Amino acid sequence: MFGFFIVRIKIIDTDINDLQLLLFMFFNCLLKLSTFEDYLKVIQKMDNNFPFSGFGSLSVHGGHQQDPNYAHLTPIYATSTFVYDDAEQGMRRFSGQEEGYIYSRWGNPTFTEAELKIAAMESYGINDADGNPLHVKALLHASGMAAITTLLLLNLKAGDKVLTHYSLYGGTEEILRNVLPSLGIDSIITDLRDIDKAAEVLKANPAIRMVYLETPANPTIQCVDIEVLSKLAKQYNCIVACDNTFATPYLQQPFRYNVDFVVHSTTKFLNGHGTAIGGVLLGKDETLMKSKGNTMRKTLGGTSNPFDTFLLINGMKTLEIRMERHCSNAMEVAHFLTKHSSVAKVNYNGLPDHPDHAVAIKQMKHPGAMMSFELKKGFQGGVDFMNKLKMCTRTVSLGTCDTLLCHPASMTHFSVPKDAREKYGITDGLIRMSVGIENIQDIIADLDQAL
Repeated sequence: MFGFFIVRIKIIDTDINDLQLLLFMFFNCLLKLSTFEDYLKVIQKMDNNFPFSGFGSLSVHGGHQQDPNYAHLTPIYATSTFVYDDAEQGMRRFSGQEEGYIYSRWGNPTFTEAELKIAAMESYGINDADGNPLHVKALLHASGMAAITTLLLLNLKAGDKVLTHYSLYGGTEEILRNVLPSLGIDSIITDLRDIDKAAEVLKANPAIRMVYLETPANPTIQCVDIEVLSKLAKQYNCIVACDNTFATPYLQQPFRYNVDFVVHSTTKFLNGHGTAIGGVLLGKDETLMKSKGNTMRKTLGGTSNPFDTFLLINGMKTLEIRMERHCSNAMEVAHFLTKHSSVAKVNYNGLPDHPDHAVAIKQMKHPGAMMSFELKKGFQGGVDFMNKLKMCTRTVSLGTCDTLLCHPASMTHFSVPKDAREKYGITDGLIRMSVGIENIQDIIADLDQAL
């Protein structure tokens, strides 16, 4: 009933109504709050703990904290450094005795909201071993590759090995093949869909420190069983990391299957509009992430920037509704392609005859928006097809609102030797497709005329 009578009162330069005053008096008695600002902090904390009933509300509101100047949206904090009230506060900040921002390579308020939102989405509805809500720590990076670099250098040293599978993102493949060996870190690549083979490799190689997964994988859309491989890896005391870029936390949550780290290229579906480059590393060990993990990120210099982060935050708010449309369109496109005479093969986990269909259905809410298909005319067929597209976009990357197509053999996996590329299923005529949110009739019409 208090809402019917609003009286403006001035307390510590803050306009409040009578309901707020009564709440302040209540909390003052209960919690011995000394100022109205202390009351606001309690209310803001209560708002942050609101029990969202679904992922959509979480993606809109998760991670948001009231801006000190009451901006509706968290602003772009375009500042390189932060100031202190006095020298003593600076000392407390640098010594870690007081939380606060120091330098934007180390942290920034705009970064904080994005990190909290992504962490909330990846851990939504998951409990830890003690039955309590799972908490994970996210570290925002300048790119997905920067996040992967932090992950690898944080956990591996000379003499360690990484066990992974065929058909990885080209950049990941390159860092495993060309960068880590110079640091004394080698990789073992095998088909991790063969669990017996994976167990055999782990048993024979005690130097394996990390099992690195990417599922669905780029660009053949292979899926590996996160739960089974995570359990197997733990038997050999291995760290498990998973690239969740293709699926997003809306469709798949690797932490549900006891992985230790999750990485994303936020450039893709999380941003959703192709407006900014970014990446994120998330870990269950919050102490490690806040200490050594954050030190590794800021020392390597792979931190994001406030403007790109602002774009990411706004993109993530529509993640659920975008993914619903992406996925429904993808299913129709896959059925269209399977019937086309120019297409030799369709790689889409939503099709019942796909070898990884059962695994995808087990661990994903929907098979997703990514697919690839092989053209019967090989390399030249791929070139001709790409040149004839009229509405769909010829480009690398994925996860934007428009439908994107690329030719991996000449683009994303150009640096991968042909014999290795074909071993991973990346043939000369393979086309990768990120299905957009346009009207499905227009997507299919453009594909049909180009084919």
